Amino acid sequence: MSVKTEIAPQPGIMEIKPYSGGLSRIDGMRNAIKLSSNENPFGPGEAARRAFVKSAENLHRYPPSGHEALRRAIGEVHGVDPERVVCGAGSDEIIAFLCQAYAGPGDEVIHTEHGFAMYRISALANGANPVEVPERERVTSPKAILAACTEKTRLVFLANPNNPTGTMISREEMSKLAASLPDRALLVIDGAYAEYLEGYDGGAALVDEFENVVMTRTFSKLYGLGGLRVGWGYGPPAVVETLNRIRGPFNLGGAALAAAKAAVQDADWVRHCREQNTRLRDSLAEALATHGVPSDKSFANFILARFSSRAEAEECDGFLLSNGIIVRKVAGYKLPDCLRITIGDETACHLVANAVGRFMGGGH
Repeated sequence: MSVKTEIAPQPGIMEIKPYSGGLSRIDGMRNAIKLSSNENPFGPGEAARRAFVKSAENLHRYPPSGHEALRRAIGEVHGVDPERVVCGAGSDEIIAFLCQAYAGPGDEVIHTEHGFAMYRISALANGANPVEVPERERVTSPKAILAACTEKTRLVFLANPNNPTGTMISREEMSKLAASLPDRALLVIDGAYAEYLEGYDGGAALVDEFENVVMTRTFSKLYGLGGLRVGWGYGPPAVVETLNRIRGPFNLGGAALAAAKAAVQDADWVRHCREQNTRLRDSLAEALATHGVPSDKSFANFILARFSSRAEAEECDGFLLSNGIIVRKVAGYKLPDCLRITIGDETACHLVANAVGRFMGGGH
């Protein structure tokens, strides 16, 4: 079938390389250990599970379009104004809304060299120019970001903690960055992994302090609701109002809303998952280091394991796959000599540490 040459997508779209999620299965192998997508190995808490099941009674009903109950729960738990909360299908949708609303042809969207792929994808999808800035030893460099800013800069995406490095910068550094951005630029702090740090607000206080800061969060990580796709953003009233103008009226289903509300209110489960992740993450990092595989201190639910070369990283990945363990290659994030390893449960952490040890010891 021929296609008329006049029919073409908007500029930038054909430059997008579709996002590829972490490998989830190994052909011919059952019960593989999946450590490739930064999922909570313990899943959602019992309260969220019960809320999800109960929601089946109302599957024939449209969900509330304003997400009031979830926004109020978020406001109570996180100490933010629910009127300044906007909900989306994962924080990915909030990122897409921001690019749709504030970045178009001729505009620039800044992201760091090892930053989350959706920043660049969403910029291109709206015709904007993504601008990549270098990191400093796999850590965000506010100085490099400011050096890249121009009168065309409209959005600056900063994941803190960052994915896939696990590193983060201080509140003071983020505050100075926000204060120094061009007048028409928004700083977007991606707090997808904020719940893994006790006492860290993900950037919420900076949103209250500055008129040019937006925070995004997700229920896909610590809350264990990746399969339901729920995220939220917190920003200045004018920004949230703008995003709600382009948000679909029923972008979140009733089951997702019910489960997310129960999850955010389940403080005991949040605490349990955070404590287990911290313990297992530190233990795994220490074990890998004893096998000659270093990593930067991670503040998330994964470790970026660094090898001596791309070849060694790829060989180790192949060895792990042959042993039924799936991790994430991150060459697409310009880290070809690294593997990102999600923190699994006790057994999974033991198995991956043992397998990497055997590989590094020449037992493969």
